[in-house]
This record gives sequence, C-alpha cells and structure tokens, in this order.
Amino acid sequence: MVPAENFGRTFKEWREGHPLCVDSKGKSFKGRNCASKVNEEYRYMQSDLYNLYPAIGSVNAGRSNYNFIMLPQAKSSFGSCAMKIDNRRAEPPEAARGVIARTYLYMEQRYKRYKMSKQQRKLMQAWNKQYPVTEWECKRAERIRSIQGNMNSIVNSQCQDIVTEFNFLR
Repeated sequence: MVPAENFGRTFKEWREGHPLCVDSKGKSFKGRNCASKVNEEYRYMQSDLYNLYPAIGSVNAGRSNYNFIMLPQAKSSFGSCAMKIDNRRAEPPEAARGVIARTYLYMEQRYKRYKMSKQQRKLMQAWNKQYPVTEWECKRAERIRSIQGNMNSIVNSQCQDIVTEFNFLR
C-alpha cells in the first residue's frame, strides 16, 4: 500500500548503496535490493503484512509511488476499476479509502522513519473517519497479529468499538 520508495529513500543503502551491495560481476547496486540485503529495519518495513494487499498489476504499476488525492475531474483509466491517476497523483476507489488510510496511519505510527506530508496525513485522517473499519478488516488484522506478533492499533481500536457496539445492541 505505502510504496517502498516512500520509506526506502530514508535509508542510506537505498540512496547510496553499501559495500556489501555488489553483484556477481563486481558491479555495485543500491535501491530496494541493497536496502533489503543489508538493513533489517527496511526488511521489516517492506514485508509488514499490514502494508501488503493484492493488487491488479496494471493498476499498481500505473499508481507507482504517487500520493493519494481527490481528483474529481479525472476519469478512470482502468475500465470498471474506479482508480484514477492524473498528473502523478492518484485517487483510489471509495471502497479502498478506509483501508488505505488506516494502512498509511499505521505505517507512520509503527515506523518513525516514515513520515507523510501534512496534506497526505489530513486526507488519511479524513478517510479513516469517513470510511469506517469493516469486520473483514478486523479479522484480517487479528490474523496478521497472530502471524507477525504486533497489532495495528489504528484498526484494533476501531474493531474494539465495533465489538462494544455489537454487545451493547444485544
């Protein structure tokens, strides 16, 4: 969800390489491959299950590492998929906005290296409120917690509210 480049560029190995980042032909490399090879914190960030979702390849490639924003005048480039991309900015379908928001907020909370712009954080906070957590999201977060060993407190706090509300209504 949060593109690796958005947090990867905070790592020296991503930007400049590292003495251990040399291929079999003796050529130095940097970027994602180098950061993955030598930096444990980067490996945790890029493999965090809360940040990983299946995506349609052409949509993911078209989205690149663009920031999310509202694009009311743009049209979808992907047929029935409501994803909009225009001028290096992207607007996801409504159904994905809450999940996206909570993922971005989680990544910023969990990993101090990752910082959103003020504008991006405001949008994520708005989407988080506007598009509430779903039962599916709560189940997914619980499964990830059992595998990964940590919880997404952004999702978890809202899941607790759902359980409390459900018990109150019974």
